[in-house]
Amino acid sequence: MSDVLLAAPPVPAHRPRLMSRPLALVFLCAFGTMTGFYLLLSVVPLYAASSGAGGVAAGLATGSLMLSTVAAELVVPRLVTRYGYRPVLAGGVLLLGLPPLALPLSAGMGVVVAVGLVRGLGFAVAVVVAGALVATLVPAERRGEGLGLSGIVVGVPAVLALPLGVWLAGHTGFTCVFVAGSAAALAVLPAALALPGRPPESASRRALGVLGGLRCPALLRPAAAFAASAAAAGIVVTFLPASAGGAAAGALLVQAAAATASRWWAGRFGDRHGAGRLLLPGLLAAAAGMGGLALPGGPVVTVASMALFGAGFGVMQNASIAVMYDRVPVSGYGAVSAVWNLSYDGAMGAGGAGFGLAAAWAGYPAAFVLTGAVMLLALPLARRA
Repeated sequence: MSDVLLAAPPVPAHRPRLMSRPLALVFLCAFGTMTGFYLLLSVVPLYAASSGAGGVAAGLATGSLMLSTVAAELVVPRLVTRYGYRPVLAGGVLLLGLPPLALPLSAGMGVVVAVGLVRGLGFAVAVVVAGALVATLVPAERRGEGLGLSGIVVGVPAVLALPLGVWLAGHTGFTCVFVAGSAAALAVLPAALALPGRPPESASRRALGVLGGLRCPALLRPAAAFAASAAAAGIVVTFLPASAGGAAAGALLVQAAAATASRWWAGRFGDRHGAGRLLLPGLLAAAAGMGGLALPGGPVVTVASMALFGAGFGVMQNASIAVMYDRVPVSGYGAVSAVWNLSYDGAMGAGGAGFGLAAAWAGYPAAFVLTGAVMLLALPLARRA
C-alpha cells in the first residue's frame, strides 16, 4: 500500500476559506442524524433491560446496533462510487429514522435487536458518507480544523441529545424518545437530497478499498489505537446510566462536552504541529478517566472522571482520523472514513457487549478498572502511529 501514502501537506501562509454551501449541507445532515442516533443510544439499552433481562439485554441492544453498522461500513464506499452520495445518504436517513417507530410495540429482545440491526445500516451510511464528504470539501491545509468543526457538529448532539434522551425516558416515557429520535433523523432528508451527486472523478479512479485500507499498517495502527478509546465510549453510553444512578445524566453531559471541545482543539493543534503527537496523551487521559470510575467519592468523582475521559477521547477522535487522511490521496478518503468508523463502531459494540459480561461476573468497579488497563495495551500502537 506504499503507493497510496502521502506526506502531510505544509501549512500555507494564507489559509483558504473553510466553509461552503455543500459543506453546510453535510453538517446539517450530520447534525440531524446524530441527534436521532444519540437520543436513543443510552435509552434503548434501558428499554431492553426493562423487559427483565438486565445487563445482558442492554449489552445486546448496543451490540446489535454496532454489529450491523460494522458490516455495512465495509460496503458503503463501493455503494457511493456506484450510485453517488445523494441516493446512498438518503437511503441511510430512512433506515436510521424509520425503525424506532416500531419500538413502542414491544420491549422484547427480538424487536429491539431487529430495530438495532436496521438502524445500524443507516448509521453506517450516515457516518461514512459524511466523513468522506467533509474530507473532500475542506481545504487540505485546514483539514484538521475542518474535522474539528465537524466534531463540534456531531458533538453537540452528543452533549445535548445523549443526556436528554435519558432524562426524557425517565420523565415522559420511552415512546416520546423513540418518536423524537425518528423525527430528528428524518427531518434532514431534504438536505441529503441536495448534496453533490457523485465523488470527484479523481476520487473514483483507483480508489483504495476498505479491505486494502485494513491491510495498510500506516492506517491500521492509528485506527487500532483509537479503537481502544472507542470501546470505552461504548461502555460509558451503555452502562453509566445503570452504574452511576442519578449522576449519569450530568456525567454524560460533561463527557460529551469535553470530547467536543477537545476534538476541535486537537484539530487546530494538529494543523500546526502534527496530529500524530496527540495520540499518546489522548489515550492516556481516556484510560485514566475510565479507571477513575472505580474510585470512591460519589457523583463528584464520576463527573470528574468523565471529564477526563471525554477530553482524551475527543483528542483521539480528531488526531487518529487526521493522521489517516494525511496518509492517502483523495481516492482513499472513502476507505479512510470507513476504516475509521469500523474501528469506532466495532469497538463500541464489542466494548458494550464484553463489559456486560465482565460486570455481571466482577461488578462495575472492577470492570471499569479492567477497561482502563486494557486500554493501556494500545499505547505502543499510539506511539508508533
